[in-house]
Amino acid sequence: MFPPHNIYQTSGRDLYGKLNDTYQRNKERVYWMDKTRYSAFAGTDLEIRLRSRGITELHLAGVCTDICVLHTAVDAYNKGFQLVIHRGAVQSFNQAGHEWALGHFASALGAEIVD
Repeated sequence: MFPPHNIYQTSGRDLYGKLNDTYQRNKERVYWMDKTRYSAFAGTDLEIRLRSRGITELHLAGVCTDICVLHTAVDAYNKGFQLVIHRGAVQSFNQAGHEWALGHFASALGAEIVD
């Protein structure tokens, strides 16, 4: 449904700016995984890794708010994680969908929305 993006060993998968700086300083402690679907939980070992560390609260950032972030948030909620969504760290190419998703995170998933 969407053009190829975020493909392994292409510039579309590169991190930029402060995110790349943070990753480079902490990469020995960061698990960088490839997603298989919209949700970061689908077809990955993310839940196992989080549970093994006793993590119960997830802070979400990413694109697109109303697609990948939304599906990840719903799966996380259904798995019992508490959610914090960082308004300044999510975005979409669809502004109406972006605003709807932010409202949905708060009203239906009980997520904390922070600026």
